[in-house]
Amino acid sequence: MKLSLAISPCPNDTFMFDALIHHKVDTEDLEFDVYFDDVEALNRKAFQNAYDVSKLSFHAITNLINDYSLLNSGAALGNNNGPLLICKKGASPLTDNSRIAIPGEFTTANMLLKIAFPNLKNTHEIIFSDIEQNVLDEKMDAGLIIHENRFTYHQRGLDKIKDLGQFWEEKFNLPIPLGGIAINKKLDISIHHKMDRVLKRSIEYAFANRNSSADFVKKHAQEMDIDVIQKHIDLYVNQYSLELDEKGKKAVFKLFDSCGVDSSNIFVS
Repeated sequence: MKLSLAISPCPNDTFMFDALIHHKVDTEDLEFDVYFDDVEALNRKAFQNAYDVSKLSFHAITNLINDYSLLNSGAALGNNNGPLLICKKGASPLTDNSRIAIPGEFTTANMLLKIAFPNLKNTHEIIFSDIEQNVLDEKMDAGLIIHENRFTYHQRGLDKIKDLGQFWEEKFNLPIPLGGIAINKKLDISIHHKMDRVLKRSIEYAFANRNSSADFVKKHAQEMDIDVIQKHIDLYVNQYSLELDEKGKKAVFKLFDSCGVDSSNIFVS
């Protein structure tokens, strides 16, 4: 059976999915048409039921529970890995009217911003890779950065205002759920279970053969520095990516609760 699979080009996704896409593991007769896009673009396409399996922000999934279920593998979840609110060095303190660049309305980063800074409502959606430059050019007063940018922002003359992942962890004493892999509910439940098994197998292979995906990861990465790529993978791919345990699922449930959404039937089971 062939499934449409959409992921981001970020190193954590390409690292996890390399073995599955390139048949380095048993895919149990599943074949994939693979698409790459920015996570907010994937979020928006999910509202159109564009793909069978897709990387999505957890915030987006809270709006899509009638159409998608979460796989138990593939999540970006952890400690000290959340989005950062940054500004230009020497910038004035933020006010209620400050212009804030966000990586998308349905990103988990934007959800965290609303919780931590409810008065910052003058937000502007900008593709994540362009946020830093908009802040440096003073088109925006501050920006919410995700992905590789958290490793390089200080080299570009930018300062951290707040780590929103740290804010979440201190508030709830739980890891921060950023993104997960969702599967369309129109597919038979047997396909849900098969996809879960195959993805876990792919991630296990990636951990056991860390250099196997190197060319594929670098081909799609925004940041080409090998050390930055490896830091990105090490930060976002962890035990929660392999399979969400009780604590990981508790963190996901807490995020849904924070959005006022019932999460009782969100996971593939």
